[in-house]
Amino acid sequence: MTGTNSAGRILAILDVFSESQPEWTSEQLMEKLGYSRPTLFRYLKALREAGLVTSLSGGAYALGPRLVELDYLMRRSDPLIRHGRAHLQSLVAKYPCSGLLVRWYGQKLLCVASECSDKNAVTSYPRGRPMPLARGAISRVIMAFLPRRRLEALVDEQSGDFAAIGLGTSVDAIAGTLRAVRRDRVAVAHGEVTPGVIGVAGPVFDAGSVPIASLSVTISGHNVSAELLRAIRTDVRHAAAILSETLDRDRNTGIAEPERPYITKVG
Repeated sequence: MTGTNSAGRILAILDVFSESQPEWTSEQLMEKLGYSRPTLFRYLKALREAGLVTSLSGGAYALGPRLVELDYLMRRSDPLIRHGRAHLQSLVAKYPCSGLLVRWYGQKLLCVASECSDKNAVTSYPRGRPMPLARGAISRVIMAFLPRRRLEALVDEQSGDFAAIGLGTSVDAIAGTLRAVRRDRVAVAHGEVTPGVIGVAGPVFDAGSVPIASLSVTISGHNVSAELLRAIRTDVRHAAAILSETLDRDRNTGIAEPERPYITKVG
């Protein structure tokens, strides 16, 4: 067994913890992962010493406090969050909404920062909870820029969800729908993720051709007229574009400049 394989097998333990099952016993872990008892306990010892898992009463294990520390460091160091938060704050100051920064990594969408000005805001996916891949403006504005091969893989995995929201059942049909999103650089979805909530999202790039994230606004459908929705679309599109420019400049120069939030004037 190589060091790389050992590392992968240790990390696989962290992957089994989920919202539906946040605690695991050693017996459950052995059955799930197929590790021998000595191997499992060696890995658990390493994870406990690193603070990545913690022991509970009854012989169970849960995620450990080191993850909270890493989360704090990530929020302070991630350029997307550092530069993007000012844009979120400007958007929620102008509209009664929630503003979200959602990272795309692997095959997941994860909210990494949010701001809110609507006291009655409803969200199904707060910071840290993975979002659906085939529903909502956030997903659509990222999928619109994916290479054909990656889009095909997503369609194969999520065909039922794509069909349910009317995007189509074939790659060609879905790609045709996404072309308009790619052209406009903004996506709008009505109640696809949370009933009664409109999502508006723009793609965020850092130098490549595929977005690393989405900057978005979610707002109650009761608060949105056609005119207001057009204004939100414009602001989200431009905020995402300016954030992308900032991240690209930082990557090329290594110099972090102050955020420049873009918000159109009211009226």
